[in-house]
Amino acid sequence: MKNCLAFFLLLMMTTASAHGPVPVRLQGSPDLVRVGLTDIDTSAGGAARLCEQVAFSRGLRYGESEQNVLDVATSQTKAAMPQPVLVFVAGDTFTGDNAAPDQSREVQDQAMCFAARNGMIGVRVNYRPAPAATWPTGATDVAAALSWLHQNIDLFNGDAREIVAVGYGAGAFHVASLLAHPELQADRADVAGVVLVSGIYRAGKDASDSEKAYFGTDASQYAKRSIFPGILTIDEPIVLAWAAGDPAHLVAQGEALKDALCAAGHCPRTTILHSRDGIASAFGLDGSGDSLAEPTLLLVRQLEARGLP
Repeated sequence: MKNCLAFFLLLMMTTASAHGPVPVRLQGSPDLVRVGLTDIDTSAGGAARLCEQVAFSRGLRYGESEQNVLDVATSQTKAAMPQPVLVFVAGDTFTGDNAAPDQSREVQDQAMCFAARNGMIGVRVNYRPAPAATWPTGATDVAAALSWLHQNIDLFNGDAREIVAVGYGAGAFHVASLLAHPELQADRADVAGVVLVSGIYRAGKDASDSEKAYFGTDASQYAKRSIFPGILTIDEPIVLAWAAGDPAHLVAQGEALKDALCAAGHCPRTTILHSRDGIASAFGLDGSGDSLAEPTLLLVRQLEARGLP
């Protein structure tokens, strides 16, 4: 298994398209180069217990930037059938995570291990943050990563027909924005369902510095750079969540999105978290017990049961 992955996980340097990085199929060719790959890494810091029997493939390049990388977590016990894929797109703010990089990676590892230990493939997508990368770079990076997964996730025994994107914080906007703006989508960048957690879905005149760094300072552009009205026309099932303790403006954003979707006849399954101290906490992996784990697993099982073509 290890030798097989070491052979396949060689990635071609990519070129940029008009909308963002263009991913390619992993191949075993002398022309290809290894980019940031640490082979099979079974350690995950403080998440060691949760990540027992989980293997990580790190730093897989899906675009031309050094930040266009993703990690894949799989169970060391290979399933007989291709597995659903849970893709985590996280970010405390549009300018990056507040936590130290190692700490941020550790808690995201825990979420990936949650996927791998529950019959799925876990993927963490890294994307370019503001201010160096402005709207719509977050969405186009996510689109490129999803396109890469459609071309390559079978190498990890993943089922490209059953990809569920989990957007957290700024990542929730990037995932929702991708669905709402078809013009930002890359070839084969579709998902079967989404989970959106504590996102900003439409910036306003009271936008924070982080939001201005991504959306720009011209408030007249914010409406067309929001997820409305495009998000109201999508077919993909949505799980929507925010924490009771979130700042008032985040709660208002979640409530407004829920109301708009319900009015459009596409009511999301909604979860109010008692706490949200990171994506691991949102999935109850810190022992809090109140989490997105159950509704996310329910969504995945429903997608499996409907028998996608």
